[in-house]
Amino acid sequence: MTFGDDLRRTVRGRVLVAGDEGFEQARKAWNLSVDQRVRAVVEAEDADDVAALAAHAHRVGLSVAAQPSGHGASGDTDGVILLRTRRLGGVEVRPERRTARVGAGVAWGEVLSATSPYGLTGLAGSSPAPNVVGYTLGGGLSWFSRRYGFAADSVRAFEVVDVEGRRGTVTADSDAELFWALRGGGGDFALVTAIEFDLHPAPALYGGRVMWPVERAPEVLAAFREITEDAPEELTVWFQLLNLPPLPELPEFLRGRSVVTVDTTFLGEEGEARALLRRLDKIDGSIMDSRGMLPVAELGGICAEPTAPSYSLARGGAADRPGRHGGRGAAGRAHRPAGRRAAPPPGRGAGPPGRGRRRLRSPRRAVHPRPDRCRAGPRAGARGGGPAGGHRGPSRAVRQRAQAVHLSREGGAGGGGLPGRRPGPAPRRQAGPRPARGVPEQPPGPGLRP
Repeated sequence: MTFGDDLRRTVRGRVLVAGDEGFEQARKAWNLSVDQRVRAVVEAEDADDVAALAAHAHRVGLSVAAQPSGHGASGDTDGVILLRTRRLGGVEVRPERRTARVGAGVAWGEVLSATSPYGLTGLAGSSPAPNVVGYTLGGGLSWFSRRYGFAADSVRAFEVVDVEGRRGTVTADSDAELFWALRGGGGDFALVTAIEFDLHPAPALYGGRVMWPVERAPEVLAAFREITEDAPEELTVWFQLLNLPPLPELPEFLRGRSVVTVDTTFLGEEGEARALLRRLDKIDGSIMDSRGMLPVAELGGICAEPTAPSYSLARGGAADRPGRHGGRGAAGRAHRPAGRRAAPPPGRGAGPPGRGRRRLRSPRRAVHPRPDRCRAGPRAGARGGGPAGGHRGPSRAVRQRAQAVHLSREGGAGGGGLPGRRPGPAPRRQAGPRPARGVPEQPPGPGLRP
């Protein structure tokens, strides 16, 4: 019996191995520049398939890496079984309770379309394409994180499969430590097949993008700093420099150009938003301005990021500016003040700090160019960070329970979509050579490894 035949006897979903028709396409990551040299691809039909595969891999000593579509894939998947969970669908919205339950294969665009008619939103990132579960396991930096915190802070329950293939539901009451670790610690402690999370009010939403020739970058950056110096929590502002390729898919006036953009959302009415952003209107020469009122379902149109796999290469960093925000004024996105952190389990710190997309955003929290060597400033986010956050990392019991269960991380943004990079936050080290207490020296790699 071949390796593929053995897997086909284990699960009901489609199994592909090298040499099978469709294998090369099935193993690809979202960023086509990432080569995933996997041993097999399994497309799970349901949570029972996930459990059966995990149990089988544990018995025979194989590794599993879970990806609905491969956003943020690292390429560290040599020889593993690639588990595709995109068939684990289903979006259940309960507007009276302001909650939603989604399967592991659901993308943010589906959730926003379902919640928009009720004036509610999940804490999505900049793109509708990333998977909700993978994005949330990484923490989930949203357009609305300044007001409502990380996506992980809103989770009520995880439906999981452990390394031995046992199914269960994890809540703050049933297993406080594992629940704490899953909310932002990445997919390192269990295979998550569904999550339930809180929805948040968004009865009025203003947003859009303003674009100028790159020569206006100094003026735009000065305006960005001025706007974000005392921005209310309902306002999010991102600054970007873009070098656009001469591709036919782009509008003719953008092909091959370098531009500077400001992307923004505001939870409120247009008049108040225009007043907060009036500094941008003083900069001449804009070549595009899409700002206006919009439904939550159209949130992904602001940045207009790719919604299909493509080749890409991204690099980012942060700009430091001495000032009243811990000497790191302009970089990073502002989150909830430290006094509004989500409660950690008994005896624990505030939880794994998050990682922002490496674009300039509102003040209060700095992002180091090395994503695994960051420290939050004095106005750190809801999940803490650095010494102020008191992060100790998961307990030994949680790490043993995980038994090195590592999933390829996926999702969005801080929101949702730097191509080829994982948009959401993850466990990381403090600035400097020494890791935070309880955080491994090396970030966990992908795959469920017994």
